[in-house]
Parts: sequence; C-alpha cells; structure tokens
Amino acid sequence: MHPTAPYAYVTLLTKPSYLAGILVLDHSLRSVGSQFPLVVMVTAGLAQDSRDVLARQGIIIREIESLQPTSASGDPLFEDRFADTWTKLRHDFHLSPHSAIFQRIVLLDCDMLIKQNMDNLFQLDLAEDQIGATFVCACNPRKLKHYPSDWIPENCAYSVYSQLAASSFVMHNAPRPHNLLNSGTVVLNPSKELANALYESFSTNDKLLTYIFPDQDFLSDFFEGKWRPIPWYYNALRTLRSIHADVWDDEQVRCIHYILPDKPWLSRKNPDNNARHFGVLHDWWWQEFDVVSQTMEQADPEGWKLVLKYVDVSK
Repeated sequence: MHPTAPYAYVTLLTKPSYLAGILVLDHSLRSVGSQFPLVVMVTAGLAQDSRDVLARQGIIIREIESLQPTSASGDPLFEDRFADTWTKLRHDFHLSPHSAIFQRIVLLDCDMLIKQNMDNLFQLDLAEDQIGATFVCACNPRKLKHYPSDWIPENCAYSVYSQLAASSFVMHNAPRPHNLLNSGTVVLNPSKELANALYESFSTNDKLLTYIFPDQDFLSDFFEGKWRPIPWYYNALRTLRSIHADVWDDEQVRCIHYILPDKPWLSRKNPDNNARHFGVLHDWWWQEFDVVSQTMEQADPEGWKLVLKYVDVSK
C-alpha cells in the first residue's frame, strides 16, 4: 500500500525490546487481508539497526519528537514513567506522510494481535472532534493497590455490557469508570485543529502528574462526552476472557490486546498458571510469531538476531 493512502493503522516504537510485538502486529494485519498499511512512529532514541529491521519488512516509518509535559521537565522519575506513553498523543493527532495528512487513522498498541479484518473501523461514523474507543475494564482482578478505588467489578462497564450495547451505549448517571476509554485501539480523524486543541490542553492540564494511566486518562478527560464506544472485540483485553466470560467470544475477536507487563514475547510459557485463559491467548501470539520467524530467519538473519535478543523462545 502506498504511504500516501488516506487510511492507516499506526503504532509507536521507542525501544528494540518491542520489535517482536511490532513485527507480529504487522504480519497479522497482512494475514487478515487489511487494505491499509501499518505506520510505525519512531523517536530519535531508536537505533538505526531497529529501524532497518522495520524497513526491510516494508513497514512505513515516521520520525516524531518525544512528547513530555513541560511541568515535569527535569524530573527523571516522571520522565521514566511517562515519556513513551505521552508520545502516543503526538502521532495520534499530528500525522502527515510527506505533505498529505491521513483522513483517518486507527491507533494500535504494539502488544496486539489481529485475528480478523477490521478495516471497517475506517468507515465508523465519527464527528471531526470525536474518537472511537473501547471501554476500560475496571475490575482490577490483580487487586493492584495503586489503581483507583472505584475500579471494582460493580463499576465496570463490562459487568453491564449487554445493557450498554442494547441501549447504543447511552450512559446516564453511570459509575465514573463507564466514562473511561482504553487507549489500545483509538479511531480518529487527524487534523491540525484537533492537534492544536489537544496540545494546548496538554500544556495547561494541571492533572497530568496525577494520572495513573497517562495517555488513557488524558484522552478520557479531553474527549469527555465526545468519544464513541466501539465493540469490545476491536480491543479485546486479554483479561476479559475469564473476568467477563459472558461478553467474550473467541470467534468475535478482531484484535487481542496483551495488557499488563507480562508481554507474550517474554516467555513461551503461560505467564499465569492460575489463569488458564492466558495460556490459550498466549499461544495465539506465539503461533503468529513462529510464522514471522520462518520468513525472517531466511530473509533477514541479522535483523532476526536483534529481535531474538528480547524474546524468550525456550519452551
């Protein structure tokens, strides 16, 4: 697909340890017959050898500047925690290959696997200042203490998902988490006007340092009342398969999101022996990885060595 195509899937890469995720995401998009390219945003800190791996796979690369809150300048702890995450906001709303801006982009995290074609997201009915995204899951199954106190199953949108879907996602007097989006998959129409408004809000928002989920919380605030929920299966959080088994259906999944730190490429083994569903979804990712491996071992052996530095292929 020519890089000036009006639509594109977009993701971000800032370090080589996520190369495997990018390659699997790209391959899975092509495997399901997507008509549109994956564009990978990279920052100055990404070494040339990593860029070369992407280029040899025919992946479009776009250089962007890192985005960090000016209020946190000089604070290394803040920068370590938020630098990469905030940068997603820059290419989210300021994407223009050559001199032509994309009419629409679907932003994806690179810890994702595409299971079915989802090009129809580019036809989603959205106003110019509106985005599409899925709900967060606010159950906090691992009981992480730093999560918000109102993140409990009773307040999770997926606990009443059938009612929300039946009512076209009209949310009146709903618990606060119902108004929060998960930023793994975001559908939007890029424009300079939207970018300027977002950056202005970003530079003046006094809550940035308090956000637990930085870009996600910021987008939920910025687009409050203006983001359109899309079906769960466009951003199928891997925890949903057991926590919300009544919502999940393997046959419906378009895009699975490997949330939480234990990314699939860190080990072939199930990261949680007490959660059998993780093993099934884990295998999905590794099946795609093995196909990528067969191709790249022959076509780009040096690049594949770099990828394998950050992947545990032992069984």
